[in-house]
Amino acid sequence: MSDGAWAGLAVAGVTAAYALGSRRLSATPVTAAIVFTGSGVLIGPAVLDVIDIEHYAAPVTALVEAALTLVLFTDAMAVRRRDLVTGGFLPVRLLVVGLPLYIAAGWLLAWPLLPALTVWELALVGAILAPTDAAVGRTAISHPAVPPLVRHGLNAESGLNDGLVLPFFVVFAAAVPGTSYAQEGIAGTFWRSLLLSTALGLLAGGIGARLLRAARARGWVARQWGQVYPLGVAVAAYESAVLTHGSGFIAAWAAGFAFGHGLRRQRTGATPERPDHTAEFAENLGALLASISLMVFGAVLLGPALQHLTWEIALYAALSLPVVRMLPVAVALLGSGLRMPTVVFIGWFGPRGLASVVLALLVVEEQVPGAQTLGRVAAVTVGLSILLQGVTALALAERYGRWYARASAAAGGRGLREGASVPESPASEGAGVTASDRPGR
Repeated sequence: MSDGAWAGLAVAGVTAAYALGSRRLSATPVTAAIVFTGSGVLIGPAVLDVIDIEHYAAPVTALVEAALTLVLFTDAMAVRRRDLVTGGFLPVRLLVVGLPLYIAAGWLLAWPLLPALTVWELALVGAILAPTDAAVGRTAISHPAVPPLVRHGLNAESGLNDGLVLPFFVVFAAAVPGTSYAQEGIAGTFWRSLLLSTALGLLAGGIGARLLRAARARGWVARQWGQVYPLGVAVAAYESAVLTHGSGFIAAWAAGFAFGHGLRRQRTGATPERPDHTAEFAENLGALLASISLMVFGAVLLGPALQHLTWEIALYAALSLPVVRMLPVAVALLGSGLRMPTVVFIGWFGPRGLASVVLALLVVEEQVPGAQTLGRVAAVTVGLSILLQGVTALALAERYGRWYARASAAAGGRGLREGASVPESPASEGAGVTASDRPGR
């Protein structure tokens, strides 16, 4: 049996095994991210040597890029303006104030610990590890004991910050000599990756939504093909940006916004179109690809990084979880009226995941002098985040929920800031779940 067949068999076996026990595992500290990442380490060069980056670079890159494209597109589809207005002070603070602070804190923390890296490579470390992933701490984010404001805020932040961090990433990468981004220069990268790619994405998403609305109004669209259609829009946006030497990820993210907004604007008969129903297949496919991507991450990045672990990388990863996330969250929430247990809970559950994995792989592919160190730092930090924040999600969510119940009772009629109402998502009105409730995302 060829090496490729062994790798395919391993991926299929782990995926099937998790699917069979997924409901049972959902009530335990063992998350999908832990299972897939741990299995990846097992089948990688560190143990069984079934898959490695040297022989599978092209398919690995295609897989993780496809996963992130779908996740960016479907996450952006779900975003509504009222999510950031009614009860939305939390995601706004975390994104507008917190995100730049995460990047700056990650940059500064890396400075004394990773002296071999240049100033822009250090900045890349901060950008790569800034986005959060709701899938890793899904139990905490979806736990019913956690107040809706906090659940909504963490989920909205996770859905938006992976797209918002991309401009920082491409600009920092353009400043590193030897990268493909540097060929265009910072000005060229800003124009092509940020402005042109955003415009192409908005155009693809807007036209795509108009065409779907028109076809549905005439009864031309079968239900299953209506759910396949968003995949075409996402790929069209991504590839249009690639053809113009821009950022396919930024284009896919912008396309998701325009597509979701376009579907919400028009009614077909008396029933409004629900973007969450249209995106259901794309979300589930994205979740599957994301889980498999974490398995590949364990094999090609995390396993080899653990084999060459240094105390500097280990210390950075250990400090990154409380320092890079929790301190900026505390600053972002100053004056918000949220109590300390809530600030600590939000600060702890900012796990790294798919976006950080993809950005790290993109840097490793560049083969610049600091790429190997960057990849190892990102791998160990993401791996530690998946383990610690996944294992603690259930216990800490229940403990925080008990505190909130006691604090609410003690406050009486005055209420808590944590108890502020938030808008119900279309998913909760229709399908009954949100993106973060689905497997792997």
